[in-house]
This record gives sequence, C-alpha cells and structure tokens, in this order.
Amino acid sequence: MLRNHYRIIAYWAFAIIAGGSLIALESMEDSEPTFSILTFFYFALLIFFGVRWIMGQIKSTLVVKKEKTNIELKHLQSQINPHFFFNTLNNLYGLIEKDKNKARHMVLKLSDMMRYSIYEGQQEKVTIKEELTYLKNYLELHRMRYHKEIDIRFEEAIENEEAEILPLLFINLLENAFKHGVENIRTGAFVHLKLIALDDTVLFEVKNNFDPEEVNDQDGIGLKNLKRRLEIAYPQKHTNSFSNKENIYEAKLKLQLK
Repeated sequence: MLRNHYRIIAYWAFAIIAGGSLIALESMEDSEPTFSILTFFYFALLIFFGVRWIMGQIKSTLVVKKEKTNIELKHLQSQINPHFFFNTLNNLYGLIEKDKNKARHMVLKLSDMMRYSIYEGQQEKVTIKEELTYLKNYLELHRMRYHKEIDIRFEEAIENEEAEILPLLFINLLENAFKHGVENIRTGAFVHLKLIALDDTVLFEVKNNFDPEEVNDQDGIGLKNLKRRLEIAYPQKHTNSFSNKENIYEAKLKLQLK
C-alpha cells in the first residue's frame, strides 16, 4: 500500500518537473534567461511542498490506521475466556462447604489466571514461558472441577521459552476441547496437547474426542475472535487448521515469528 503511494507521488512529481521544464524552455525563446530560471525553480518549490504535504497525509493515515488496529486488538483480547471464569466461580460456590482446602487451591489458581488475563493479556507480547504457565493453570483448574477421569497429556518441546508471542492465543483452542468434548462425554474423555517453540516457529496442537450427537458446525465467538487476532498480528505468518475424523477433533496453530 505504501509503495503505491510513493509511486503516485513519483509520477506526479515527474509530471510537474516535465511540465515546468517545457514551460521554462519555451520561455527562454521569448524572454530573459533569468525569468526562465525563476519559472523552473517555482515549479521545483511546488513539487517540494506538494510532496511534503502528500507524505504528511500518508503518514497521518497510516498512524490512524495503526491506532484503530491496536484498539481492535485490545478489544478482542479483553473478550477472552469470560464464561470459563463464571463456570469456575459456580464450581467454587458449591465446593466451599464440601472441601475448603480444594476451594482455596482453586481460588489461588483462578486468581493467577485472572491476573494474567487482565494484565499480561493486554500486553503486546508475552513469552512462551508465561503462556505455558497460563495453560497449565487452566488444565489444573479443570482437573479440580470435574468429578470424572480425564486423560490429559501435554507434550512440550521448548527450545526458546523467552520467544515472544501475542498473549492468550492458545486458550480458545484448549477451551473448545473441554467445552465441546470433555463436558459432553461421561467416560473416556481425553485432551492431548502439544507445544513446540523454536526461535522462529511456534506450533500448538490440541486433540480431543467428542460426542457426535453434540456436534455444532458453526464457529463460536472464541474462534472468530482468534481468527481476527491472527489476521491483525500475524498477517501471512500463520496457519490455523481443523480436522474432524472418527469422533476426534484436532486443531493446529502455527506461527512464524520472524
């Protein structure tokens, strides 16, 4: 887009220079050389101030566009995960009288997650290490919430835990595995995760089983939110794929960091 603006400016400047030169040359035949020189410099000044004004307009437009994009990104990040917190608070309410120690532990985990969502979640970037801790807290809370066995596995291959990414990118995919999978299966539910983080690439995978009678083909708000955030923060530098085979759902997200 910016290159197109530069190209238009160049064409416009060339046209004025050419026009000014022709006028100056024609003037030299009928008037004093001094007048021709002044005419030429007049058009040169017009070009200078015209280009300067256009560049200012382009810069102002780009700044406004960037600010609007940042505002949209912040708004999308603020919408992450609300119903999970509400569900966990409901679980806590019922657990306080039954198991106070477990309830206290859940409060601490939930507090850590809410703090991360509110503060680190509004940052431009967080480290893989921070995002990984957030995901593990989420898994731990779910282990405490459910009164059934869930096969949860998390495979990690982290070469650079200080690599930076947009915060709260993976939680929508993990949340869907529980919301559309675990919650609707009485026995044998599983959620398998994989996180690979290299210097220039990050790969996150979530695989879970589900009840085919509870399938909803429409993308939820969370996935639409994620897709938009990826378009803004990683244009042409991400792939997000989903597969559904034999009652097993798999989501993959790959990011190019450089």
